[in-house]
Amino acid sequence: MSEASGVRVEAVLTADPELHRAMARLVPQVSSSAPPPTAYELETIVESPATTLFVARDESGEIVGSLTLAVFRTPTGVRAWIEDVVVESSARGGGIGSALVREAVELARKAQARTVDLTSRPERDDANRLYRRLGFERRETNVYRLELSAAR
Repeated sequence: MSEASGVRVEAVLTADPELHRAMARLVPQVSSSAPPPTAYELETIVESPATTLFVARDESGEIVGSLTLAVFRTPTGVRAWIEDVVVESSARGGGIGSALVREAVELARKAQARTVDLTSRPERDDANRLYRRLGFERRETNVYRLELSAAR
C-alpha cells in the first residue's frame, strides 16, 4: 500500500459490496462497451494469483480509481500488463492515476517482471502524457485483436 498526496493506493483483498459499487461507477468511465463486472467476476479477479486489482482512495476513504495488473510467466520471462486504469472524472489531475501506476510497477518489479506493458487509445491525451511522464515508451508494434464474443 502506498500513500501520496492524500491518496491511498491498496491492493484489493476482498470483493465486497463497496468495491462492486465503485466498479459500477468507474468502469463506464473507461469503457463505453463493457458492462461493469458482476460481484462474481470481481471475486474471480481478486482471487486470481495472476491479477492484482488496485484501488485508490481519497482522503475520505472513498474509492476514486482503480487499475488491474496481470503478472504472468512466458518462455522469455516474467511479464506484466496493466489494464483498465480509471480515475473518477471529478478527481482527475490530482495524481491518482500516477499513484496507481507506480504501485503496479513496484509490484511488477518485486515479481521480477522484465517488462510492464499497457495500451492506451490515442485520443486519451491525458493518459498518454501520464504514461510517458512515468517512463513508459511508445512501441512501434502491431496490436491485434480477435473478438471471441460480444456477449458474456
